[in-house]
Amino acid sequence: MYEEITEKIKITVKPEFLDEHSDPDEKRFIWAYHIKIENFGDDTVKLVSRSWTISDSLGRVQEVQGSGVVGENPILKPGSSFEYTSGTPLNTPSGFMMGTYKMKKNNGSTFNAHIPAFSLDSPHEKGLQN
Repeated sequence: MYEEITEKIKITVKPEFLDEHSDPDEKRFIWAYHIKIENFGDDTVKLVSRSWTISDSLGRVQEVQGSGVVGENPILKPGSSFEYTSGTPLNTPSGFMMGTYKMKKNNGSTFNAHIPAFSLDSPHEKGLQN
C-alpha cells in the first residue's frame, strides 16, 4: 500500500496485478488500483480533475488527464472519504504510476493533492522490480 498526505487530504493506493486479464505472450499486462481519498482537514473539498503519469519498464510515458474520477466529482466533507477502483494496461510486465487530483475548497481556492508513486509489478517480470 502507498500513502501520501497533501493539505490534510490522505490518498492511499493499493495496486493489484490482474493475471486473468493479462496475456504476457501478447505483451498485455493489466493492473487494477484501489484508491481511498480521506479528508482530515477542516474544509470541504471537491475533486475537480485528475492528472496521471504512467511509465512502463522501457521508460515510455503516458500522460492522462480528465475531469473527476470514474465519472464522478466527489465532495469530501471534513472526516469523510471516497473510494474507487480503476485500472491500467501496460505493454511491459512492470512500470509505475503517480499523479495529482485537483481539489477545490468551498472558498474557491484550489490545490493539487499528490497521488503517491506506486509500483506496477507483475509475476512475469524477470530480475529486479521497481
